[in-house]
Amino acid sequence: MSGTAAAGGAAKAPAARGRGGGGGRPRARRALRWLPIAPASALLLLFLAGPVAYCVAVAFTDTQLTGQASASFVGFANFRRAFADEGFRHAVVLTLVFTVLSSIVGQNSLGLALAGLMRRASRPVRTLTGAVVIAAWVLPEIVAGFLLYTFFNRRGTLNAVLEWLHLPPQNWLFTLPILAVSFANVWRGTAFSMLVYSAALAEIPQEITEAAEVDGASGARRLWHVTLPMIRRSIATNLMLNTLQTLSVFGLIWAMTRGGPGNRSQTLPVFMYDQAFLKSLIGYGTAVALLLLLVGALFSVVYLRLMREEI
Repeated sequence: MSGTAAAGGAAKAPAARGRGGGGGRPRARRALRWLPIAPASALLLLFLAGPVAYCVAVAFTDTQLTGQASASFVGFANFRRAFADEGFRHAVVLTLVFTVLSSIVGQNSLGLALAGLMRRASRPVRTLTGAVVIAAWVLPEIVAGFLLYTFFNRRGTLNAVLEWLHLPPQNWLFTLPILAVSFANVWRGTAFSMLVYSAALAEIPQEITEAAEVDGASGARRLWHVTLPMIRRSIATNLMLNTLQTLSVFGLIWAMTRGGPGNRSQTLPVFMYDQAFLKSLIGYGTAVALLLLLVGALFSVVYLRLMREEI
């Protein structure tokens, strides 16, 4: 008995040593799996995380473009200044109005409507509509801004059409600047929503729609009780991407109104540019940029929660 136990113990010892000695191999294999993506990770850290960290650091200083020998740490002074600044609060309100009108309501609703209509349209109509909508999307933002500027200008296309219809012309960029830039953003960005919803609607089984139609459900009831619940994740994803893109729109507004007249179309990106580069307050402008990033993060959290919840 004692000899057998000793032999068993001797047999277990090398096995235990073998397991202990080979423990480094799984770790080495896991390390090798990271090796192919190491260059990409290094580039992300260098060109993405690095600038973000630098901006965070600058936001807590009084850095200026001109007239300053050296910057000093000011803590949360730039953020306190932003919340006390009436111009910043006005820019926040205009940013929310611009985002809700042009992204959440405009691009999202129009994109879904176009996707639904194009499913029932003939091939020539689908081709022509898709080409027109996507052409507006692929235009550079600054080019689209100048095009819409000529459309809304006092001597532009819209007023020419109104005069032809014997209606009074308007100076749209002066009387309704935030609505003009919101329309411009809808015109330019609806194609993305249309493509997202076209792909989502194509994934809905035809049998479900036909069954609801046989049961007597109207078009509105089929849309509300069948179509929207089945594409809810696409809706949330599209809303999140469109909202984040709209929050950062600068070139379109700058080309059309430069935030004017006065500050009546000055959203946060335009306000940030005005403070940082026109008034040379880099520290303050960077703090505004971080607050804009926080607004985008809040929208993202809301949409991610919607994606997890059942409609």
